[in-house]
Amino acid sequence: MSTTPLSPTDRTILRRNRARARTDRSALYEILDEGLICHLGVVVDGTPRVIPTAYGRIDDTLYVHGSTGAASLRAAPSQEICVTVTHLDGIVLARALFHHSVNYRSAIVYGVPRNVTDPDEKLAGLRAITERLAPGRWDTARRPTPKEMAATSVLAVSLEEASVKTREGGPNDDDEDYALDVWAGVLPVHQAFGDPVPDPRLRPGIPVPPDIAGRA
Repeated sequence: MSTTPLSPTDRTILRRNRARARTDRSALYEILDEGLICHLGVVVDGTPRVIPTAYGRIDDTLYVHGSTGAASLRAAPSQEICVTVTHLDGIVLARALFHHSVNYRSAIVYGVPRNVTDPDEKLAGLRAITERLAPGRWDTARRPTPKEMAATSVLAVSLEEASVKTREGGPNDDDEDYALDVWAGVLPVHQAFGDPVPDPRLRPGIPVPPDIAGRA
């Protein structure tokens, strides 16, 4: 946990619903560390693209990866990008359609990414990404070969400039609408893992590892 505040910039300061802003760095860490997929926003050949991708965090650096042939990853280090992570926590149902909303936790990270070329950092970044999706997997599956490492691009994004925004609680109806015979409240949303499905080519006798079985 960190009590260090986020460093506000012109594009990270909320103009509307300022009460929903979270300014401590620990809120940023919590959102990133609970997520599984981020969206990488980058301009490629003059066209904006938003790419869903896995990520990992080490301290104040976010790592994303992909093929060295991916146009988005090749273009990213030459420009400002944004990375977003969002958790949907509930559908807010109001008496009036205008006041319907969602409960959420979101983080936006801005910066110019750098292509990771140091072998040790590149391996650490890939480990962080793998462990974010499947804790414990890095120590049980085969490690990347030199050929696979050469075919993989890893980008590092500093968490120095980030914005965190959340909403929680019920609907905020107009006073006169509380007399309406319309149900109002929150429909919670939860993400859950299902039972592991084995690969059809899995050799007989290989059990589901406890770290995977325990997530269902």
